[in-house]
Amino acid sequence: MPANNDRRRAFLFILRFFALLALVYGISAIPWTERNVIVPFTHAITIVSAAALNEIGQHVRAAGTVIGSPSFSVSILNGCNGVEATMFLLAAILAFPAGWQLRIWGLAIGFALVQLLNLLRIVTLFLLGRYQPQAFEFFHLAVWQTLIAAATIFFFLRWSENARRDDGAHAA
Repeated sequence: MPANNDRRRAFLFILRFFALLALVYGISAIPWTERNVIVPFTHAITIVSAAALNEIGQHVRAAGTVIGSPSFSVSILNGCNGVEATMFLLAAILAFPAGWQLRIWGLAIGFALVQLLNLLRIVTLFLLGRYQPQAFEFFHLAVWQTLIAAATIFFFLRWSENARRDDGAHAA
């Protein structure tokens, strides 16, 4: 009987996860959301990334969602701003049966992790594009996409393990 209950809980999690994922992707696809949330958020990422690059002597400028120097420019588009990984994490944490305080902490820490990795991604991709352009596409499409996806999934798995343990401690 416990195995059957575990399967039911897993099925309900997957169902909630995909429903929430579709909802957040649907909301992000609305032009108003794109214009008033995603683009300003991406612009903020651009400014922070340009500041980080300037701190290491790259002498770049941020304009909209483009970071540029005389020798190289990179445009931060959807899929490069950490929003998709954040939406995945949001759907997974909200779908998981845990208390709201744990969910809020998981979302806050997970969001910070995704954005920190994305900042590192943008900085390294700019540097690769400027100094090793032949490696840019490989790192852009394969390495960093995989690292951010894997880190997001790993964070959720660790968070859910801790949330399950915490829930068991409160039930005892």
